[in-house]
Amino acid sequence: MQKLRWGLVGGGEGSQIGFTHRAAAQLDGHFYFDAGALDIDTEKSKSFGRKLGLTDQKSYGSWEEMLEKEKKLNKEKRLDLVTVATPNSTHFEITKSFLKEDFNVLCEKPLTMTVEQAQELVKLSKDMGKICAVNYGYTGYPLVRQMRSMIMNGDLGDIRLVFAEFAGGFMADESDAQNPRVKWRFSAKHAGMAAITIDCGIHALNMACFVTDKKIVKVSSDFFSGIKSRELEDDNLSSFRMENDVAGRLWTSGLAIGRTHGLTLQVFGSKGGLSWKQEQPNQLFWTPINDSTRIIERGHPNLYPSAKRINKITIGHPEGMIAAFSNIYKDLFENINARKFDKNPSELSKSYPTVEDGCHSLEIVKAMKKSVSLNGSWARV
Repeated sequence: MQKLRWGLVGGGEGSQIGFTHRAAAQLDGHFYFDAGALDIDTEKSKSFGRKLGLTDQKSYGSWEEMLEKEKKLNKEKRLDLVTVATPNSTHFEITKSFLKEDFNVLCEKPLTMTVEQAQELVKLSKDMGKICAVNYGYTGYPLVRQMRSMIMNGDLGDIRLVFAEFAGGFMADESDAQNPRVKWRFSAKHAGMAAITIDCGIHALNMACFVTDKKIVKVSSDFFSGIKSRELEDDNLSSFRMENDVAGRLWTSGLAIGRTHGLTLQVFGSKGGLSWKQEQPNQLFWTPINDSTRIIERGHPNLYPSAKRINKITIGHPEGMIAAFSNIYKDLFENINARKFDKNPSELSKSYPTVEDGCHSLEIVKAMKKSVSLNGSWARV
């Protein structure tokens, strides 16, 4: 298959997420890096683009310049996908602008700052007939896809309880609270409705929705700030209810010293339970009721097709976050390529996180904020 043209907005020199996207997008050979506007500083943006191998003509000084020039190219030379990896407060404007000019977009989470903005992007992507995806990249792990397939196949029976965590000690140092790289995350102007909930919690919430194929319908939340100078919360403990009266619990925190990353997901049904940790992503723990726990290994030939499809290396060799993120790009490649040639993509490729998923995450956070204002009373999503 012919490679698709890919462009990146944001993710400048020294950016972890920028490196992750550049590596993930090109890992499977489906996309090649064709254009970029990588930094808010014009000269830094152009210089870093050239350093990465972009031509002078394709190394842009701003996203506005990139959009203005790329939209004028003929269909064969236009970008097939644009990734937006800029600060939260810019996501809406940039994503909207590219969608309006008929580009497919993968936006970093959170999709927008408000539910209303997210709803506008949902409508716009439908009106334009373009893909708008959100980078909930952890759903690209093979064993997360395996969890979803096991649940959809009824292996766990009726789902009763979901427990999702994304809690670590990465924001616990009060002496570092004024560091600009940290401080913006706790500013409503720059981060949005919430801090740790937006930064980490929505990953866990999205995974809960993804593996169960259910939406969250109401929440009861307690936000806490361990570092009192912060405008927004650095800890959130919430109960939630999903469709079909599935109970859920979320703990997300930046105060949990001793926990390195902390993204975990457990799902309990009437026939058994599953447990997965992002720090050990190549193993899924499965416990049938009244039986011993067994370990499901990534790469095993008996996995469901959803997991086998995105497995990259043989069993026993660890795959990590970049490989998981690359599987989102694999899904997007199949769907964009199918649209280009008026074909139907495979059902398994439709597992990428959509603009609707990004909107639902913000609806959940908005309901959590309302619950907090009501001293933890239940609030509808």
